[in-house]
Amino acid sequence: MSLKNLKVFNLRTILTSAALVLSLVHFVQCQDVNDYNNNQFDNPAVLPLITQVVYSQISNLTAVIGQDIGDQSSFCIRDWKTDWDRAFNFSTNLDFLASCIQKTNGDITRRMCSAAELKFYFNSFFERSGSTNYLKPNKNCNLTSWVEGCEPGWACSVGSNQKVNLNESKVIPARTLNCQACCEGFFCPHGLTCMIPCPLGSYCPLATLNKTTGVCEPYLYQLPPGNPNHTCGGANIWADVGSSSELFCSAGSYCPSTTSRQTCTSGHYCRMGSTSEKSCFKLTSCNPNSANQNIQAYGIMLLAALSTLLLILYNCSDQVLTARERRLAKSREAAARSARETAKARQRWRSAKDAAKKHVSGLQAHLSHTFSRKKDAKDPEKLKILDRVISDIDDDPLPPPHPSMSATHLPSRENKKEPSELMQIMHEIEDNPDNYQGISIETGDMSSHVNVPKGKQTHTQIFKYAYAQLEKERAQQQENEKLTFSGIVNLATHPETRKRPLIEISFKDLTLTLKAKNKHLLRCVTGKIKPGRIAAVMGPSGAGKTTFLSAVAGKAIGCRMTGLIHINGSNDSIHSYKKIIGFVPQDDIVHGNLTVEENLWFSAKCRLPTYLSKPDKVLVVERVIEFLGLQTVRASLVGTVEKRGISGGQRKRVNVGLEMVMEPSLLILDEPTSGLDSASSHQLLRALRREALEGVNICMVVHQPSYALFKMFDDLILLAKGGLTAYHGPVKKVEEYFAGLGINIPERINPPDYFIDILEGIVMPGGSSGVSHEDLPVCWMLHNGYSIPPDMKQNAARLARSSIDVIPANELNHAGAGTEENSFAGELWQGMKSNVELQRDKIRLNFLKSKDLTTRRTPGVLQQYRYFLGRVGKQRLRETRILAMDYLILLLAGACLGSLVKVSDQTFGADAYTYTIIAVSLLCKIAALRSFSLDKLHYWRESASGMSSLAYFLSKDTIDHFNTVIKPAVYLSMFYFFTNPRSTFADNYFVLFCLVYCVTGIAYVLAIVFEPGTAQLWSVLLPVVLTLIATQPKDSEFMKILTNLCYPKWALEGFIIANSERYYGVWLITRCGSLLKSGYNLHHWSLCLAILILIGIFSRVIAFFCMLIFQKK
Repeated sequence: MSLKNLKVFNLRTILTSAALVLSLVHFVQCQDVNDYNNNQFDNPAVLPLITQVVYSQISNLTAVIGQDIGDQSSFCIRDWKTDWDRAFNFSTNLDFLASCIQKTNGDITRRMCSAAELKFYFNSFFERSGSTNYLKPNKNCNLTSWVEGCEPGWACSVGSNQKVNLNESKVIPARTLNCQACCEGFFCPHGLTCMIPCPLGSYCPLATLNKTTGVCEPYLYQLPPGNPNHTCGGANIWADVGSSSELFCSAGSYCPSTTSRQTCTSGHYCRMGSTSEKSCFKLTSCNPNSANQNIQAYGIMLLAALSTLLLILYNCSDQVLTARERRLAKSREAAARSARETAKARQRWRSAKDAAKKHVSGLQAHLSHTFSRKKDAKDPEKLKILDRVISDIDDDPLPPPHPSMSATHLPSRENKKEPSELMQIMHEIEDNPDNYQGISIETGDMSSHVNVPKGKQTHTQIFKYAYAQLEKERAQQQENEKLTFSGIVNLATHPETRKRPLIEISFKDLTLTLKAKNKHLLRCVTGKIKPGRIAAVMGPSGAGKTTFLSAVAGKAIGCRMTGLIHINGSNDSIHSYKKIIGFVPQDDIVHGNLTVEENLWFSAKCRLPTYLSKPDKVLVVERVIEFLGLQTVRASLVGTVEKRGISGGQRKRVNVGLEMVMEPSLLILDEPTSGLDSASSHQLLRALRREALEGVNICMVVHQPSYALFKMFDDLILLAKGGLTAYHGPVKKVEEYFAGLGINIPERINPPDYFIDILEGIVMPGGSSGVSHEDLPVCWMLHNGYSIPPDMKQNAARLARSSIDVIPANELNHAGAGTEENSFAGELWQGMKSNVELQRDKIRLNFLKSKDLTTRRTPGVLQQYRYFLGRVGKQRLRETRILAMDYLILLLAGACLGSLVKVSDQTFGADAYTYTIIAVSLLCKIAALRSFSLDKLHYWRESASGMSSLAYFLSKDTIDHFNTVIKPAVYLSMFYFFTNPRSTFADNYFVLFCLVYCVTGIAYVLAIVFEPGTAQLWSVLLPVVLTLIATQPKDSEFMKILTNLCYPKWALEGFIIANSERYYGVWLITRCGSLLKSGYNLHHWSLCLAILILIGIFSRVIAFFCMLIFQKK
């Protein structure tokens, strides 16, 4: 290059640099675009600087209008600054601003809306009730002033001599000059003469006139009539998607700026209003121009995985429990085999030792005749005593213990003295058997010292200990000659025989009257049931046998009770001894989805004393299983109506065993032999006889026992119709008593059947006494000197005149033959009053807290909760097939709703979520009903025996939490992937989790309060009705309050808030409009979840108290 050319180049460079520096200096000095000259707007070096000045002025509007607009839109905008930035942060692409600056020759700031005009426009969305296409009259556009800039898509300037402060938020400037079409990237509302930048996610090109329709497309506004020079302008409105959908970037395309639109490429998807394309997940199909990614492949994969898991659970659910039971069975069989072998070896050793002793005794007899004579003189005496008292076996099988007996076992010296005292007592029984009062009452336990395994024991060690003890007891029983009197004495004085606290029940003039009908169910019953004896309650139907047991057990409600019931001679409540009282109901209330052993073991764990070790508890359960003959079915499910289990007789014995395993002191049984054959009845009675040997007071209702079974009872309570006593005393004296009345039992007739036929009036009493079946209760009262009710004194007098052995009756007091007949209103009032009293008695019985007078300490609430948790867990494992069907139905519901109902952008999926709430509520409620509907009878029995109601309820609810966690995921695995909403899977899961927790609590209330059929009906109706109420317009204050009480409102609000928060930019007004119409608040998402949880907790509290109140009628 020549020197001349180099000088020219340097000169040009210097001039250009100088010009640029001068421009920068001028930019620093010029803080407004109007300060620039017109020839500078086309300068490519200066234009970006001017554009930055304009953009900074636009950005400063956020702080000015944010507070005013943010206060009104706080319900739909969580952070105004963030949302405004998402809508108007054009820093990445300012081409539309540069283009507008050039088009208006720098007049852009005079045409842009100020803060006052922006507030006027945005506030109109909260005040307007009409069309979104028109604004209220303002300073520039009103009835007297309507320039071209007031038309849609056009804007005006304030004039070249005026400056506009865009931050002015109170006064709208006069803007009526130099009107022209709106710039690209801006929208000019109808009724305002200024321009507003289009938000991100929109596409705002200039409109073109469709000459056929006369509409400016794509904005669908028409040119003003009578103004032929007026042309189509730019965009005219930014509102919700329903009113300005043409402004939104179309689905399948994305708009990086408000003036450019690009088609979505393959492998990407673009939702409506997108500013960029999003990559599709793997395994999804996204074609060009895709509005959404097809993620159904993930749903199908998840469906396959869940289906496989459900099939595994469906077919292998029992294997876990079966494998564990198999291992326990092996340990138990090995322990039983070892115990039998040990017992046989011990028996062989004892036999050899006895033979050796006998041989040695024979040698001694030959060597010492004198010693032999002394030894023989002692044994015959003992045999003689036994012969003298052998006749009184059936009356009193157990002698009273020594008065000094306490709760601890006696020393060995006192045990050695005891047989001689027993012989003395037996002499007293022989001299005066009628005055023998049974076993004396003690309050403590007699527990023997046994070698229980120490430390943590294995199942084999525990079973070895239990079966070793059983073999010892079996050998001892064989030595006692099949429970002869000498065997009974041996058992009673054996140092290792466990004694229980003794309970004696005495009652005098016990009368129960039904309040509603003023009818006697039980009348003037006097007597006593003693420990160590088995009392049978018999009588015809309607004689009050079950009522008598209920009165003794303290379970009679809805009745007015008079008379006295004494416990051990004191006037204590029977509920004070609830821990040591067993009540066997007439119905076989046993858990059908548990095995025989599991039923018995659970009852033992919850009701046996806490000081008993696990080996001792296993011993108790094994003893009951052996005595009741349940060894062969111990691992079998009891069975239900749908699923066959053990036989009816075995089920009846399990029903009795549930009370025997808790080692009661008083055992009350309501028809335990009904449905049993003769052999099973004898086996049951032998087991009860074994209980009586330990001092248990047993009272049971029996229907038509065989003669052999009848002779196994100690006492008989014979009730006549009307609840009157016909006989109460020893079984062996009942025939003698009736023979004294001239009633003799014919040959080959079973005595109990004959007595019941007489009391029923089927058979007329024989003999010449003239006693009818109606006179038998009066005869018993006269025989014992009891007071005679006034209405029976006439019969008493007649019987007294006909028999010299009967105590004369007092003067007659005839009761009125008729009673005053009440009116219909009176009867209705009496019925309502009786019903209220019945409910009051139920509540009083359920919440009655009596002082515990026993020394037994059973497991507390937490320990019982653990036991209940294990039991309910086993039951759920065995019900896995039902659970699998619940999950399958949820999967199908999610797939169907996801396919049929799409998530609408305009309502943020309100329709789809409404159907979701109804479907999930309905399905989860019906499934949750099974938790309490099917176990009501079992709960009533267990709570009456003293088990913790709180532990029962919490265990059920805890296990149901598994469904609460899993079911939302199961449903969403189909619904979410079919609908693909903008909200995240986690947001939908949390809302659905709280919804399931809420409706599960409501289902608990329905299951406890109503019958199963009614509860199912309510479970179907409630979700539909409450959802319809929740979606109604809140026009009045009453509707607002009513809506807030409906749980679907909070669930729907949670779903919509989670989804609408993902709509921003161009969607901002749509979000605010939808939330305003629905009355929702974007800040209330956590509140919605909290309210659903609180409703669930409150429902559970109500369900728990209803469970305590609503007992069996």
